[in-house]
Amino acid sequence: MLAVRGIYKNGKLILNEKIRLPKFMKVIVTFLDDIQEKNNNIIDINQFSFVQAQKILEDYKGSLSDSVINERKSEL
Repeated sequence: MLAVRGIYKNGKLILNEKIRLPKFMKVIVTFLDDIQEKNNNIIDINQFSFVQAQKILEDYKGSLSDSVINERKSEL
């Protein structure tokens, strides 16, 4: 197995070094940096209050604690 660093830019994979390979070779590409998607639901903790939390959750049915636990488990 051979590992080569490079970058992915504008839909193309650009390797940091030239390598010679057969015409056909299977590869696995791993993106090292986390891809961050913009989340409009992010709360600015400096501008958030308990009253706002209550208002957001007033129509929520179920256990908030269980939802948080399940969300954290799914991210492991």
